[in-house]
Amino acid sequence: MDTVDRKKRKEAPIDREKEAREAYDDIIKVITGIDDEKEMRLLLDDLLTESERNDIVQRWLLTEDIFLGKPQREIAAERRMSLCKITRGSRILKKKDGFMVRLLTARYDDHTHI
Repeated sequence: MDTVDRKKRKEAPIDREKEAREAYDDIIKVITGIDDEKEMRLLLDDLLTESERNDIVQRWLLTEDIFLGKPQREIAAERRMSLCKITRGSRILKKKDGFMVRLLTARYDDHTHI
C-alpha cells in the first residue's frame, strides 16, 4: 500500500488508555527482569529526572517515618515538605495488603511502629 492509499483510509484512533496500560505492564516486566543493582540504577537514571528521583526518595523516607510512628508535623518540619504530601504518603500505609506495609513490616519486625 503506498502513502496515498494510507492517507485516504482513515486510521483507527489510538486508545491512549490501553497504550498506557500496556506500557506500564511492559515497564513492570522490564523492572522485574532486572536482578543487578547497577543495571537497575542505570535504568532509573535514564527514565527519571533528578527531581523525579528525589520525589521517590522523599516518598520512601516519609513512608518509613510514618510507619515508625513519627508525627506528621515533625516529618514536615524535618523533611521540609507539606502536610499534603505526607498525607498522600500515609495513604500508602492504610492499604492493609499494600506492598509498602508488607515491606516495612518485614524490615521492622520488632514492632516499633504503631
